[in-house]
Amino acid sequence: MGTIFYGVVGILLLVILVKIFSWPFKVLLKLLINGILGVILLIIVNAIGQNFGFFIGINPVTALIAGFCGIPGVIFLIIFKLLM
Repeated sequence: MGTIFYGVVGILLLVILVKIFSWPFKVLLKLLINGILGVILLIIVNAIGQNFGFFIGINPVTALIAGFCGIPGVIFLIIFKLLM
């Protein structure tokens, strides 16, 4: 009887640990996907913008803005470039 109890407690602890540690991985995965989409969008904007003389340099600052903010960050960079 004690073995079954310890087995159930072990499984419950394992489920709790997985729930606790899975949240940060989900956040990291979301940031990674946002970063990839942001950089891809920057490349697309530069590819299309070259025809019109518009270019946003890809450097650590623009990559971080596009990476953390995703599409809104790229839109911000476009507006900022147009205003400057």
